[in-house]
Amino acid sequence: MSDHSGDSPRPDHPGPHPGEPHHEGLSTRLNWLRAAVLGANDGIVSTAGLVVGVAGATDSRSALLTAGLAGLMAGSLSMAAGEYVSVSTQRDSEQAALALEREELAATPQAELEELTGLLEDRGISRDLAREVAEQLTARDALGAHARVELGIDPDELANPWHAAWASFISFTVGSLLPLLAIVLPPQEWRLAVTVVSVLLALVCCGWISAWLGSAPARPAVVRNAAGGAIAMAVTYAVGALLGAAGV
Repeated sequence: MSDHSGDSPRPDHPGPHPGEPHHEGLSTRLNWLRAAVLGANDGIVSTAGLVVGVAGATDSRSALLTAGLAGLMAGSLSMAAGEYVSVSTQRDSEQAALALEREELAATPQAELEELTGLLEDRGISRDLAREVAEQLTARDALGAHARVELGIDPDELANPWHAAWASFISFTVGSLLPLLAIVLPPQEWRLAVTVVSVLLALVCCGWISAWLGSAPARPAVVRNAAGGAIAMAVTYAVGALLGAAGV
């Protein structure tokens, strides 16, 4: 009988497929990237609507710059504060759940082992195998096993509220800079056209990237994104023009 100990994996027991994402934390990184794209998208739309609305009322470059900078700072700080509060609340809840699970493991380890066995069994594993897996997971990292299987939490990758806040602040700021620069840098007769075109192109890119990250069809996302931005700019420009004509 020939020795196959050094052979490559057999076809009926393949290893990880080349090119497939098997890195731990990949979904978390993709979620953060998606959030950054959406934050930039919000910055583009909100600041574009603001400066285009002001452009409908006045041709003053200083007024446009002041309004755009105020909108950029207000929006980025609001996004950062909102993300910090939201993620802090989520992290507090996760830590409380982990603390309770830690207490239960210390007080009733056998009951927790039985619970983990039942959870694994509910996922389609036979009773005997579920018991064996539960025992091995418990021996290796009881809290981690219960956190992942029972609570759906990775104790090593709890969300960081400061990371979320800074990511939102930076992404919104970067997105806001595009319409702000587009409205103040060109000559007066080109301002509106340059802003509208650059904003729509940026929204098309954001829509495509968000669809790609979510493995969704690109066309609907692009159309929704661009249409939403176009409507926002049209409405705010109309309001600004009416207020300007009324002398407000």
